[in-house]
Amino acid sequence: MTEIRNELLDELLKDYKNPEDLIGKDGLLKQLTKRLLERAMNAEMDHHLGYQKHESSPAKRTNSRNGHGKKTVLTQDDAIEIQTPRDRNSAFEPKILPKRQKRFDGFDDKIIALYARGMSVRDIQSNLEEIYGVEVSEGLISEVTDAVLDDVKAWQSRPLDAVYPIVFLDGIVVKSRQDGRVRNKTVYLALGVNLDGEKELLGLWIANTEGAKFWLSVITELKNRGVQDVLIACVDGLKGLPEAIESVYPDADVQLCIVHMIRNSARYVNWKDRKALCADLKTIYGAATREEAELALQTFAERWDEKYPTVSRMWREHWDRLTTFFDYCPEIRKVMYTTNAIESLNRSLRKVLKTKGAFPNDEAIMKLMYLALQTIAKKWTMPIQHWKPALNQLAIRFEGRLPLGGRE
Repeated sequence: MTEIRNELLDELLKDYKNPEDLIGKDGLLKQLTKRLLERAMNAEMDHHLGYQKHESSPAKRTNSRNGHGKKTVLTQDDAIEIQTPRDRNSAFEPKILPKRQKRFDGFDDKIIALYARGMSVRDIQSNLEEIYGVEVSEGLISEVTDAVLDDVKAWQSRPLDAVYPIVFLDGIVVKSRQDGRVRNKTVYLALGVNLDGEKELLGLWIANTEGAKFWLSVITELKNRGVQDVLIACVDGLKGLPEAIESVYPDADVQLCIVHMIRNSARYVNWKDRKALCADLKTIYGAATREEAELALQTFAERWDEKYPTVSRMWREHWDRLTTFFDYCPEIRKVMYTTNAIESLNRSLRKVLKTKGAFPNDEAIMKLMYLALQTIAKKWTMPIQHWKPALNQLAIRFEGRLPLGGRE
């Protein structure tokens, strides 16, 4: 690439007075883009015909220039109307901007980025028209976003690591149209923590309802994609889910989500008592040992059973799986005692979904969820806190199950 001379830049900027002169609607940058595109296409036409404009046509040449056509080109930052050269034989195919191409690289990314934020097609059209002053059809937006489905299929079937120390499993409910009616569907999410302590979304699946039977198919798919071992599985309180995990990974420790348990408990409590009751629940899961937690549960029952007997009964019913984290050191407890990692993910997804009514089909759900998840995952740049000491403890506790050399 030839370096642009400062003298040329000085000449271009000699009338520069304010930013509008440079980056405004009719500023220098837009004019330069337009002129350079037109100049490049005219140079391509010269090469195609074998002679330059205003030169005599070589002998035996049957083709020649035939004026210009108009074309609006969408760039990443603007919409530009250019004049495209034509030849009489209609054989000219410019390389810089082929026929029927009206978008440069970057514009499609703008559409996808807006779609990933949960914008409707109509909102995307309005946004692009406001920014670029150009109307974009619903068909174009669908065409651009539908191209993502191939990426989804490749991503969903990619090989996974052999071992994930911790895997979080949860579901989020969305609305979808089916057989002319709006129905609830569950998007299943599997979030892994790899050997480097990095969060990694392993996949997403859609089903009509959240159930242990479908979770079994999800876990089996993870096994088929290469996940040979899971040390700790953190899950919500869905009945049958722990058994589904243990049928595929019999040596996995299963921890029920404390946050889910607190929410389920609060459903049985009057709003004026919730703050005090939840503070007493914290003495249970915040205890230093399982024995202290059992005493705290007993104290909780003595205070609240007369008014809300269901709460302590629920905790006793799930006690073994609620207290799995007491077998671990504080560094690991902070990671596993709640599905906060995936709850945070769900909160980000709900911000995207709140602008949606009902999806037209499962493909639309998968498309938006995938794009939103890719955007969210860009923020996962650091390992989870306290990972190194946690990994050392896991290596001791699960001797022989963690690769000594780290990720393969």
